[in-house]
Amino acid sequence: MGQAKKKPVLESRFSMTLAIHPILKESFAIIDSEIGEHDFLPQEYAIVRRAIHSTADFDFARLLQFSPTAIERAIAAIKNGGAIVTDVTMIKQGIASTAAQTFNNPLISAVEAASVALPGKTRTETGLLKVAKEYPEAIFAIGNAPTALLALCSLVRESSVKPTMVIGATVGFVSVVESKAVLAETPVPQIRVEGRKGGSAVTAAIINALITLAWEEQLIINN
Repeated sequence: MGQAKKKPVLESRFSMTLAIHPILKESFAIIDSEIGEHDFLPQEYAIVRRAIHSTADFDFARLLQFSPTAIERAIAAIKNGGAIVTDVTMIKQGIASTAAQTFNNPLISAVEAASVALPGKTRTETGLLKVAKEYPEAIFAIGNAPTALLALCSLVRESSVKPTMVIGATVGFVSVVESKAVLAETPVPQIRVEGRKGGSAVTAAIINALITLAWEEQLIINN
């Protein structure tokens, strides 16, 4: 008898579940008990719970906003190996491990794409303008720089780029709320963190939750 054929590497990977550390599992249980009853859809809640876990801040249960089809489109793109563009390196680093264990999506940091800022622009905004042309249909995760989010919204309105989905989680005091208000009025699938809160940790948590949801869907399909 001949030897059985080995499964392709990628197919074999799809039989693997993502390990959940006991502390993470316990943390999720605490969040579940404290948040109580809610109106989130299951996939929305998976993202909300990750955001709360990464920040220890239950405000994110009311600050996170989901547009129709945003999660669905993001999951489909992740499963198809679509690129994920972040505004800063910290977010890229925060999702690198999950991406490597799953679909190995290309990860691009806008700030790394610009060694020098264009006149009148920030370095992150400059990099965003560059990578948006290279990856016009990527998932864009903006968790720090409102200038980058505003630039992206302008490109979308000009039809220069058509992102699969945008995460708007800029943080701070200057132009932050305004940038999220502009995103809210921009015709693109999106997940927003309202108000001044946001940042790298919560943005990475949202993406990691989306990758995990995509992986779980793929496991169901393959098994």
